[in-house]
Amino acid sequence: MKKRIVVVGSLNMDIIISTNRLPQIGETILGNEVNYLPGGKGANQAVSIARLGGDVTMIGAVGQDEFGKSLLEQMENNEVNTAFIDQVEDIKTGIADIFHVNHDNCIVVVPGANFTLTPEKITPEMEQLIASADVLLTQLEIPLDTVQKVLEIASKHNVKSILNPAPAQTLPAEMLQLVDYLTPNETEFALLAEHPFNTDEELKDLMKKWQAAYDQTLIVTLGDQGSAYLQNGQLVITPTEKVEVIDTTGAGDSFNGALAISVAEEKTLPEMIAFATKVAARAVTKFGAQDGMPYAADLD
Repeated sequence: MKKRIVVVGSLNMDIIISTNRLPQIGETILGNEVNYLPGGKGANQAVSIARLGGDVTMIGAVGQDEFGKSLLEQMENNEVNTAFIDQVEDIKTGIADIFHVNHDNCIVVVPGANFTLTPEKITPEMEQLIASADVLLTQLEIPLDTVQKVLEIASKHNVKSILNPAPAQTLPAEMLQLVDYLTPNETEFALLAEHPFNTDEELKDLMKKWQAAYDQTLIVTLGDQGSAYLQNGQLVITPTEKVEVIDTTGAGDSFNGALAISVAEEKTLPEMIAFATKVAARAVTKFGAQDGMPYAADLD
């Protein structure tokens, strides 16, 4: 029986501009090409879960525009349950402007309809959906009050929760105390911990203090260096596979999708990290966040 996972989060249309370099303030340069691809952290993670064999339902919002229609079609084509995605009037679907430069990227997100997903929009039917799930996965491209509410629902019903704290921002302690698995990248963790780190030893000390304060499993993703977690008080870094990197957009989302599958299947922490790291490595070998998400069969 497939594990049931609920993703509460964002749906964006990614407008990807490929260019040799970024312009300076006030400067105009010529780009190489532009692509319109479905994205949004929530939607990306939902697609990752579906492709890996999970039974996933998405809670989110899009506008009643062409981008919104396209995103819903993409979700349905990937066998994501879209029954709880609201189609709002008079507000456009969220977008992400992604500047793709030399196999890396920088991103500006305009939330649009995503920010209409307020706590009041979380209906009793949605609460029941979360209560009956194996895992709740959420991020920070929707209102923080909504993130707080769905985490409270998961905690109330003893449903395991994963918070991917992206985009980077500080978070209230009362929210963090509800989370079972926290998955920041290096930048996000330094901001949350209010302390930079430059060595593995500094990272280990910060992670130990964090886990003592919040009693949760902390996993810090390290880009092409892999991911870090603590086992018996010691820092363990799981290295990523060496692959040809085409596009890093969505790598973190594929990691979180794979982690949700592993948490639902009650794997050990080393097994979870190994699987999620492998999935993320596969995701960067293709262009586009969702188009690069691997299927379970791709991992054999």
